[in-house]
Amino acid sequence: MTVQELMAAEPARPQGYDNVIGPRARFGVIAPSTNTTVEADLWMIRPRDVSFHTGRMYIGSPVIQSDEDFEGLIGQIRESINTAVRDVMTCFPTYMLMGMSAETFWGGVEGNQAFIDRIRERSGLEVSTGASSCRAALEHFGAERISVFSPYQPIADEQVGDYFREAGFDVASITGLRCPSATAIAEVGSGVISRTVEELDGDDVDAIVQVGTNLSFVNQAAALERELGKPVLAINVATLWHALRACGVDDRIEGFGRVLEEA
Repeated sequence: MTVQELMAAEPARPQGYDNVIGPRARFGVIAPSTNTTVEADLWMIRPRDVSFHTGRMYIGSPVIQSDEDFEGLIGQIRESINTAVRDVMTCFPTYMLMGMSAETFWGGVEGNQAFIDRIRERSGLEVSTGASSCRAALEHFGAERISVFSPYQPIADEQVGDYFREAGFDVASITGLRCPSATAIAEVGSGVISRTVEELDGDDVDAIVQVGTNLSFVNQAAALERELGKPVLAINVATLWHALRACGVDDRIEGFGRVLEEA
């Protein structure tokens, strides 16, 4: 059922009832059951009077040590996402925010749009995906040549690269960290990430993009932006920025990167 159908079946509220938790925006977040980062990132950044409510996609087999394993993970996401959307709709969110990213890059620009259309149809709400959000942020900064890193296996990095190229960007390089499981993504240390960004950067690179919502990069991205003097996008920051602006929440939030401070 869409949120409109669910709300129509709700009893009338007595006088004095109101949306006291998220009066500006109440986000329905869709995340894998293995993800321990995206919710923490969102609540860390959270502007006033905005709330996050998560529907979880069950991931029974989190191993992603090969391309075949990763395809299996995508299959599990596709099997369980409808249930996650159904569940989160029962709290009446006002907007959908994707707390997972690999599937939103799958199939390039058309694949991302088809994904958005499916979520919109099932929820009755507008939606921000990691793919669309990163694209919008890069376009805001006028970036043309980018480098990307992920926690993924090669098959997923190919999809990410194809998406950005179809969206009009020159992809200088993509580095996949080849994490052995979906849960291990959250355990990647800051030193590994710093070395990866250093290897990806160059005078001819306009911006650096991180994908993979379970990879903790929010605080580090802001520090690296100051160090490198160019946009460094953490996907959880970009997706929240995109969702906030779509809901008319224009707060400039400091400490998490230029896109939330300037755009």
